[in-house]
Amino acid sequence: MLELKGVSKTFGGVKAVQNVSMTIAPGEVRGLIGPNGAGKSTLVNLISGLLRHSTGTISIHGEGVDKLSAHQRAHLGIARTFQNLRVFGSLTVQQNIDVAGYSGQASHRNGNDILREAIARFDLADKLHAPASSLAYGQLRRLEIVRALALRPRLLMLDEPAAGMNEQETDDLREALSWVRSQSDCAILVIDHDLKFIMALSERITVLNLGAVIANGSPKEVSENRQVIDAYLGEDYEHAA
Repeated sequence: MLELKGVSKTFGGVKAVQNVSMTIAPGEVRGLIGPNGAGKSTLVNLISGLLRHSTGTISIHGEGVDKLSAHQRAHLGIARTFQNLRVFGSLTVQQNIDVAGYSGQASHRNGNDILREAIARFDLADKLHAPASSLAYGQLRRLEIVRALALRPRLLMLDEPAAGMNEQETDDLREALSWVRSQSDCAILVIDHDLKFIMALSERITVLNLGAVIANGSPKEVSENRQVIDAYLGEDYEHAA
């Protein structure tokens, strides 16, 4: 579904992403974790086209996207949410979803059935006619995900989707995302600092530190990796585990 080969990004003399190679299979849920400043959001911005990488190649379904703009990549099936919410507050919930839906329909990929059910699964069915500005924070997070699903994505990237949610909201979100995976071959790449959430959701986890990949593996393998413990998880997590 997604393949990165030797992807790097520099800002002046700062190496934000360093020689990252990664593949994500159709239907896979991949976690992306690491300390603040590790390059996680920068990597998502490179994949989505908001930033252009300095070296390396990015392809989706074997098709190179290096020269494509963000909206062209979205048309190919790369969808994402943002760490900072970006919804149209003056539009209704339904209109926010419809905006993305136009592009999704033009792509001719399947997805109408899952979108209708997703609106209910993400608890937005009774809020479709309300202005987005009236929604609570957790509801806005869910709206961003449903709007991304309206693109009928091949790859859905979520940048801290559980940020600011309480434990029950986080559990509900995990269940809803697990349902998305069960209903389609859409690959999901998730950034989050809630380790309980991301360990339970992900099949495999990639760990970044200082822009470079320091570990790849199952949640168990990553949580027991000494380099990951030292760089990110910490001794307290190791003892608790």
